[in-house]
Amino acid sequence: MGACLGACSLLSCASCLCGSAPCILCSCCPASRNSTVSRLIFTFFLFLGVLVCIIMLSPGVESQLYKLPWVCEEGAGIPTVLQGHIDCGSLLGYRAVYRMCFATAAFFFFFTLVMLCVSSSRDPRAAIQNGFWFFKFLILVGLTVGAFYIPDGSFSNIWFYFGVVGSFLFILIQLVLLIDFAHSWNQRWLGKAEECDSRAWYAGLLFFTLLFYLLSIAAVVLMFIYYTKPSGCHEGKVFISLNLTFCVCVSIAAVLPKVQDAQPNSGLLQASVITLYTMFVTWSALSSVPEQKCNPHLPTQLGNETVMAGPEGYETQWWDAPSIVGLIIFLLCTLFISLRSSDHRQVNSLMQTEEGPPMLEATQQQQQQVAACEGRAFDNEQDGVTYSYSFFHFCLVLASLHIMMTLTNWYKPGETRKMISTWTAVWVKICASWAGLLLYLWTLVAPLLLRNRDFS
Repeated sequence: MGACLGACSLLSCASCLCGSAPCILCSCCPASRNSTVSRLIFTFFLFLGVLVCIIMLSPGVESQLYKLPWVCEEGAGIPTVLQGHIDCGSLLGYRAVYRMCFATAAFFFFFTLVMLCVSSSRDPRAAIQNGFWFFKFLILVGLTVGAFYIPDGSFSNIWFYFGVVGSFLFILIQLVLLIDFAHSWNQRWLGKAEECDSRAWYAGLLFFTLLFYLLSIAAVVLMFIYYTKPSGCHEGKVFISLNLTFCVCVSIAAVLPKVQDAQPNSGLLQASVITLYTMFVTWSALSSVPEQKCNPHLPTQLGNETVMAGPEGYETQWWDAPSIVGLIIFLLCTLFISLRSSDHRQVNSLMQTEEGPPMLEATQQQQQQVAACEGRAFDNEQDGVTYSYSFFHFCLVLASLHIMMTLTNWYKPGETRKMISTWTAVWVKICASWAGLLLYLWTLVAPLLLRNRDFS
């Protein structure tokens, strides 16, 4: 709790910068949109919770918390001291992450309900969305403190399933954001190629498309080498082969003449990005397989001493490579949610955003000039919101659940005495990759199937 409150105190400056709507900004950030500033601060709240979780998982903090008398509760069904490198401090680290993420998820779910159907900044609730930051900070701290008083009991087991569902949905949101990013990238470089009448931009698109496909092929080869065996690991072979086949299919679909006629901006760059992301999700799923022969991330021996952490002899491993890459992707995608203003019609429909501020251009320019002089944000949502307040908070709820599962390595409390992932994590990630590919395929064929709708 000390680490939690200590890290949260970093937000004390936020009350000085953001006392009311519109948010007061420093002079280095002039003429910022109110909608962007609010999303950035809410995202900062989430990142602060992630930082607290990482602190609570660090070995030094765990060794200090181990000295507390309530660390090893007999009622938790866990022995006082496990063999080998796992002790009750690491179990406390899991429980701390679950409670911290419960607090952030509850915080954003509260605003999800409060901000339903807000259509413009003239709605009184918009002032709550874009201001009162100090009081929001107090609410988050109160929820965090209260979460640590929740009796252990079945809380962790039940909250685990919430985390599984939320993480599944957030993986799909990450895919939607990648589609949006690749689409914007492709369209921007094609526009520059036409403006400058230069083939260098086309060469750049071709280079990155080939690079992503080569990285995907390399990933497939490495996964077959390290995560499969000639005499076993049949699940891994099936997962890799199926996802490779599906990626080839969506890549072919992206360049079909009818798809190109309906969506001229679709192409292999977007398909290559989706393919590479699918390979990452597949890698992450295989790294969660709880079988030693099929998962090199599960060590069994250190030197001549056998490391015992359960009946099958595994030891815990918090920060493996897939978790680190997943954490980086999570941070980038969550930040992108706060900054994005897409021109992709289908992505805007999925993410509940508009193509741009609905204000009149003259009015917006006038407010920008005034805001630049005063060093503050300006209200760009008087005629209509540029994003769904409620859906934005719901995305942060899912982000809280996803980072909880990532930091805890998808460990299911009470299922085993081993601090490793289970087959539940494997199937959730694989199913998410399949659902993501199906979603991308739908964005390609929807204009062909629904001819009465405008997908331009």
